[in-house]
Amino acid sequence: MDHEEARTLAYRCHRSLDSLHAMVYFAPEADERFSAAGLQPGQMGYFASRSAPMGAVEPGVVAATFYNFNPELVARHIPRAWTLASPEKILAARFDAADAALRRLLGDAVSSPEVAEAATLAREATGGCTPEGRPLYAGHAELDWPSEPHLALWHAVSLLREFRGDGHVAALVANGLGGLAALITHVATGKGFRPKAAKTIRGWSDEQWDAATAGLREKGLLDAGGALTDQGSELRRRIEDQTNAAATGPWRKLGPEKAVRLADLGRALSRQVVEAGAFPAGLFAQPRA
Repeated sequence: MDHEEARTLAYRCHRSLDSLHAMVYFAPEADERFSAAGLQPGQMGYFASRSAPMGAVEPGVVAATFYNFNPELVARHIPRAWTLASPEKILAARFDAADAALRRLLGDAVSSPEVAEAATLAREATGGCTPEGRPLYAGHAELDWPSEPHLALWHAVSLLREFRGDGHVAALVANGLGGLAALITHVATGKGFRPKAAKTIRGWSDEQWDAATAGLREKGLLDAGGALTDQGSELRRRIEDQTNAAATGPWRKLGPEKAVRLADLGRALSRQVVEAGAFPAGLFAQPRA
Protein backbone atom coordinates (compact mmCIF):
# COMPACT_ATOMS: atom_id res chain seq x y z
CA MET A 1 0.00 0.00 0.00
CA ASP A 2 1.55 3.31 -1.03
CA HIS A 3 1.36 6.45 1.08
CA GLU A 4 -1.44 8.09 -0.90
CA GLU A 5 -3.64 5.00 -0.75
CA ALA A 6 -3.04 4.70 3.00
CA ARG A 7 -4.01 8.34 3.60
CA THR A 8 -7.13 7.94 1.48
CA LEU A 9 -8.16 4.83 3.40
CA ALA A 10 -7.49 6.58 6.71
CA TYR A 11 -9.93 9.33 5.80
CA ARG A 12 -12.50 7.01 4.25
CA CYS A 13 -12.60 4.68 7.23
CA HIS A 14 -12.79 7.57 9.68
CA ARG A 15 -15.75 9.07 7.85
CA SER A 16 -17.60 5.76 7.64
CA LEU A 17 -17.03 4.64 11.24
CA ASP A 18 -17.04 7.78 13.40
CA SER A 19 -20.81 8.02 13.90
CA LEU A 20 -20.78 4.59 15.55
CA HIS A 21 -18.67 6.06 18.33
CA ALA A 22 -19.87 9.68 18.44
CA MET A 23 -23.52 8.70 18.90
CA VAL A 24 -22.82 8.09 22.62
CA TYR A 25 -22.20 11.81 23.18
CA PHE A 26 -25.79 12.62 22.22
CA ALA A 27 -27.59 9.52 23.47
CA PRO A 28 -30.08 10.01 26.32
CA GLU A 29 -28.84 6.70 27.73
CA ALA A 30 -25.51 8.37 28.49
CA ASP A 31 -26.97 11.14 30.63
CA GLU A 32 -29.16 8.58 32.40
CA ARG A 33 -26.23 6.30 33.25
CA PHE A 34 -23.90 9.11 34.28
CA SER A 35 -26.56 10.66 36.49
CA ALA A 36 -27.19 7.26 38.09
CA ALA A 37 -23.45 7.00 38.74
CA GLY A 38 -23.57 10.29 40.63
CA LEU A 39 -22.55 12.89 38.05
CA GLN A 40 -24.46 16.07 37.39
CA PRO A 41 -26.65 16.03 34.25
CA GLY A 42 -25.26 17.68 31.14
CA GLN A 43 -21.68 17.99 29.93
CA MET A 44 -20.02 16.70 33.07
CA GLY A 45 -20.57 13.15 31.85
CA TYR A 46 -18.87 13.89 28.55
CA PHE A 47 -15.75 15.39 30.06
CA ALA A 48 -15.48 12.80 32.82
CA SER A 49 -16.20 9.72 30.72
CA ARG A 50 -13.88 10.58 27.85
CA SER A 51 -10.98 11.54 30.13
CA ALA A 52 -11.56 8.83 32.77
CA PRO A 53 -9.13 6.34 31.14
CA MET A 54 -6.33 8.79 32.01
CA GLY A 55 -7.37 8.73 35.69
CA ALA A 56 -8.64 11.57 37.90
CA VAL A 57 -6.70 14.21 35.98
CA GLU A 58 -6.86 17.96 36.48
CA PRO A 59 -8.89 20.26 34.18
CA GLY A 60 -5.79 21.48 32.37
CA VAL A 61 -5.04 17.96 31.17
CA VAL A 62 -8.57 17.53 29.85
CA ALA A 63 -8.55 20.90 28.10
CA ALA A 64 -5.14 20.17 26.57
CA THR A 65 -6.08 16.76 25.20
CA PHE A 66 -9.61 17.69 24.09
CA TYR A 67 -8.06 20.85 22.60
CA ASN A 68 -10.93 22.97 21.24
CA PHE A 69 -13.14 23.21 24.32
CA ASN A 70 -13.09 26.39 26.37
CA PRO A 71 -10.91 25.59 29.42
CA GLU A 72 -13.37 27.58 31.54
CA LEU A 73 -16.11 25.11 30.59
CA VAL A 74 -13.90 22.13 31.40
CA ALA A 75 -13.03 23.60 34.80
CA ARG A 76 -16.73 23.80 35.71
CA HIS A 77 -16.91 20.00 35.59
CA ILE A 78 -13.40 18.71 36.25
CA PRO A 79 -12.16 17.90 38.91
CA ARG A 80 -15.56 18.04 40.64
CA ALA A 81 -16.66 14.97 38.66
CA TRP A 82 -14.03 12.85 40.46
CA THR A 83 -15.53 13.79 43.83
CA LEU A 84 -18.91 12.44 42.70
CA ALA A 85 -17.86 9.19 41.04
CA SER A 86 -14.61 7.32 40.50
CA PRO A 87 -13.14 7.01 36.98
CA GLU A 88 -13.82 3.25 37.14
CA LYS A 89 -17.51 3.79 37.93
CA ILE A 90 -17.81 6.39 35.19
CA LEU A 91 -16.22 4.09 32.62
CA ALA A 92 -18.60 1.28 33.53
CA ALA A 93 -21.51 3.69 33.04
CA ARG A 94 -20.08 4.75 29.67
CA PHE A 95 -19.93 1.20 28.33
CA ASP A 96 -23.42 0.55 29.69
CA ALA A 97 -24.67 3.66 27.89
CA ALA A 98 -23.02 2.63 24.62
CA ASP A 99 -24.57 -0.82 24.93
CA ALA A 100 -28.09 0.55 25.48
CA ALA A 101 -27.79 3.22 22.79
CA LEU A 102 -26.52 0.82 20.12
CA ARG A 103 -29.26 -1.68 20.93
CA ARG A 104 -31.84 1.06 20.47
CA LEU A 105 -30.34 2.56 17.32
CA LEU A 106 -29.44 -0.66 15.53
CA GLY A 107 -32.39 -2.76 16.67
CA ASP A 108 -32.16 -6.38 15.54
CA ALA A 109 -29.03 -5.57 13.52
CA VAL A 110 -27.07 -5.17 16.77
CA SER A 111 -26.52 -8.95 16.78
CA SER A 112 -26.08 -9.29 13.01
CA PRO A 113 -23.17 -11.01 11.24
CA GLU A 114 -22.24 -7.61 9.79
CA VAL A 115 -21.69 -6.11 13.24
CA ALA A 116 -19.63 -9.10 14.29
CA GLU A 117 -17.53 -8.89 11.13
CA ALA A 118 -17.02 -5.15 11.54
CA ALA A 119 -15.97 -5.69 15.16
CA THR A 120 -13.38 -8.26 14.15
CA LEU A 121 -11.94 -6.05 11.42
CA ALA A 122 -11.93 -2.89 13.54
CA ARG A 123 -10.20 -4.67 16.41
CA GLU A 124 -7.59 -5.99 14.00
CA ALA A 125 -7.02 -2.46 12.72
CA THR A 126 -6.32 -1.19 16.23
CA GLY A 127 -3.27 -3.44 16.25
CA GLY A 128 -1.66 -0.81 14.04
CA CYS A 129 -2.09 1.96 16.62
CA THR A 130 0.87 3.03 18.74
CA PRO A 131 0.69 5.00 22.00
CA GLU A 132 3.69 7.32 21.60
CA GLY A 133 2.52 10.94 21.70
CA ARG A 134 -1.14 9.84 21.84
CA PRO A 135 -2.31 10.40 25.44
CA LEU A 136 -6.04 9.95 24.93
CA TYR A 137 -5.57 6.89 22.77
CA ALA A 138 -3.08 5.43 25.24
CA GLY A 139 -5.53 5.79 28.12
CA HIS A 140 -8.38 4.13 26.25
CA ALA A 141 -6.09 1.39 24.94
CA GLU A 142 -5.48 0.23 28.52
CA LEU A 143 -9.17 -0.68 28.99
CA ASP A 144 -10.40 -4.26 28.78
CA TRP A 145 -12.11 -5.32 25.58
CA PRO A 146 -15.87 -5.96 25.82
CA SER A 147 -16.97 -9.46 24.86
CA GLU A 148 -20.14 -8.61 22.93
CA PRO A 149 -19.47 -7.79 19.26
CA HIS A 150 -21.40 -4.51 19.13
CA LEU A 151 -19.53 -3.19 22.17
CA ALA A 152 -16.21 -4.49 20.85
CA LEU A 153 -16.95 -2.56 17.64
CA TRP A 154 -17.76 0.58 19.61
CA HIS A 155 -14.57 0.28 21.65
CA ALA A 156 -12.45 -0.37 18.56
CA VAL A 157 -13.90 2.67 16.80
CA SER A 158 -13.28 4.69 19.98
CA LEU A 159 -9.61 3.69 19.90
CA LEU A 160 -9.29 4.51 16.20
CA ARG A 161 -10.99 7.85 16.78
CA GLU A 162 -8.77 8.88 19.70
CA PHE A 163 -5.65 7.69 17.86
CA ARG A 164 -6.56 9.86 14.90
CA GLY A 165 -7.61 12.74 17.16
CA ASP A 166 -4.29 12.82 18.99
CA GLY A 167 -2.54 13.01 15.62
CA HIS A 168 -4.87 15.79 14.54
CA VAL A 169 -4.00 17.83 17.63
CA ALA A 170 -0.32 17.40 16.80
CA ALA A 171 -0.99 18.72 13.27
CA LEU A 172 -2.89 21.72 14.66
CA VAL A 173 -0.05 22.54 17.04
CA ALA A 174 2.54 22.20 14.28
CA ASN A 175 0.56 24.59 12.10
CA GLY A 176 0.03 27.18 14.82
CA LEU A 177 -3.72 26.83 15.34
CA GLY A 178 -4.89 26.93 18.95
CA GLY A 179 -8.10 25.31 20.09
CA LEU A 180 -10.58 28.07 19.31
CA ALA A 181 -8.88 29.01 16.04
CA ALA A 182 -8.94 25.36 15.01
CA LEU A 183 -12.65 25.16 15.79
CA ILE A 184 -13.52 28.35 13.90
CA THR A 185 -11.57 27.38 10.80
CA HIS A 186 -13.07 23.89 10.84
CA VAL A 187 -16.57 25.35 11.06
CA ALA A 188 -15.64 27.58 8.11
CA THR A 189 -14.94 24.49 5.98
CA GLY A 190 -18.62 23.57 6.19
CA LYS A 191 -17.74 20.03 7.29
CA GLY A 192 -18.23 20.27 11.04
CA PHE A 193 -20.65 21.83 13.50
CA ARG A 194 -22.81 24.76 12.55
CA PRO A 195 -21.47 27.94 14.24
CA LYS A 196 -24.15 28.17 16.92
CA ALA A 197 -23.73 24.51 17.87
CA ALA A 198 -19.94 24.84 17.94
CA LYS A 199 -20.10 27.77 20.36
CA THR A 200 -22.64 26.10 22.63
CA ILE A 201 -21.10 22.64 22.78
CA ARG A 202 -17.51 23.83 23.04
CA GLY A 203 -18.35 26.57 25.55
CA TRP A 204 -17.19 29.73 23.75
CA SER A 205 -18.99 33.05 24.14
CA ASP A 206 -19.89 35.28 21.19
CA GLU A 207 -17.25 37.74 22.37
CA GLN A 208 -14.52 35.10 22.49
CA TRP A 209 -15.56 33.74 19.11
CA ASP A 210 -15.65 37.19 17.51
CA ALA A 211 -12.25 38.17 18.92
CA ALA A 212 -10.64 34.98 17.63
CA THR A 213 -12.34 35.44 14.25
CA ALA A 214 -10.91 38.96 14.01
CA GLY A 215 -7.46 37.57 14.71
CA LEU A 216 -7.85 34.99 11.95
CA ARG A 217 -8.88 37.77 9.54
CA GLU A 218 -5.74 39.69 10.44
CA LYS A 219 -3.67 36.61 9.63
CA GLY A 220 -5.38 36.32 6.24
CA LEU A 221 -7.07 33.01 7.02
CA LEU A 222 -10.67 34.31 6.96
CA ASP A 223 -12.29 36.94 4.77
CA ALA A 224 -14.63 39.72 5.91
CA GLY A 225 -17.62 37.37 5.77
CA GLY A 226 -15.96 34.68 7.89
CA ALA A 227 -15.21 32.31 5.00
CA LEU A 228 -11.81 30.72 4.50
CA THR A 229 -9.47 32.60 2.21
CA ASP A 230 -7.25 30.70 -0.21
CA GLN A 231 -4.57 30.81 2.48
CA GLY A 232 -7.01 29.49 5.07
CA SER A 233 -8.23 26.72 2.79
CA GLU A 234 -4.67 25.66 2.07
CA LEU A 235 -3.91 25.59 5.79
CA ARG A 236 -6.91 23.38 6.53
CA ARG A 237 -6.03 21.11 3.60
CA ARG A 238 -2.50 20.75 4.90
CA ILE A 239 -3.72 19.95 8.41
CA GLU A 240 -6.12 17.30 7.15
CA ASP A 241 -3.43 15.81 4.94
CA GLN A 242 -1.05 15.62 7.90
CA THR A 243 -3.81 14.15 10.07
CA ASN A 244 -4.50 11.43 7.50
CA ALA A 245 -0.78 10.74 7.14
CA ALA A 246 -0.44 10.29 10.91
CA ALA A 247 -3.47 7.97 11.00
CA THR A 248 -2.36 5.39 8.44
CA GLY A 249 -0.97 2.83 10.90
CA PRO A 250 -4.24 0.95 11.53
CA TRP A 251 -5.07 0.74 7.82
CA ARG A 252 -1.63 -0.46 6.82
CA LYS A 253 -2.03 -3.12 9.49
CA LEU A 254 -5.46 -4.14 8.19
CA GLY A 255 -4.57 -3.97 4.50
CA PRO A 256 -6.55 -2.38 1.67
CA GLU A 257 -9.03 -5.17 1.02
CA LYS A 258 -10.10 -5.52 4.64
CA ALA A 259 -10.06 -1.74 5.14
CA VAL A 260 -12.43 -1.20 2.23
CA ARG A 261 -14.69 -3.95 3.59
CA LEU A 262 -14.72 -2.32 7.04
CA ALA A 263 -15.48 1.07 5.49
CA ASP A 264 -18.44 -0.41 3.61
CA LEU A 265 -19.77 -2.13 6.72
CA GLY A 266 -19.24 0.98 8.80
CA ARG A 267 -21.01 3.22 6.30
CA ALA A 268 -24.12 1.04 6.33
CA LEU A 269 -24.20 0.80 10.13
CA SER A 270 -23.51 4.52 10.54
CA ARG A 271 -26.33 5.34 8.15
CA GLN A 272 -28.65 3.20 10.25
CA VAL A 273 -27.80 4.94 13.53
CA VAL A 274 -28.07 8.38 11.92
CA GLU A 275 -31.45 7.55 10.39
CA ALA A 276 -32.59 6.26 13.80
CA GLY A 277 -31.99 9.73 15.25
CA ALA A 278 -28.56 9.41 16.85
CA PHE A 279 -27.79 13.11 16.37
CA PRO A 280 -29.96 16.21 16.90
CA ALA A 281 -31.21 17.84 13.70
CA GLY A 282 -29.31 20.91 12.55
CA LEU A 283 -26.18 20.16 14.56
CA PHE A 284 -23.82 19.55 11.67
CA ALA A 285 -23.32 21.45 8.43
CA GLN A 286 -23.18 18.20 6.46
CA PRO A 287 -25.02 14.87 7.00
CA ARG A 288 -23.17 12.41 9.23
CA ALA A 289 -23.69 9.46 6.86
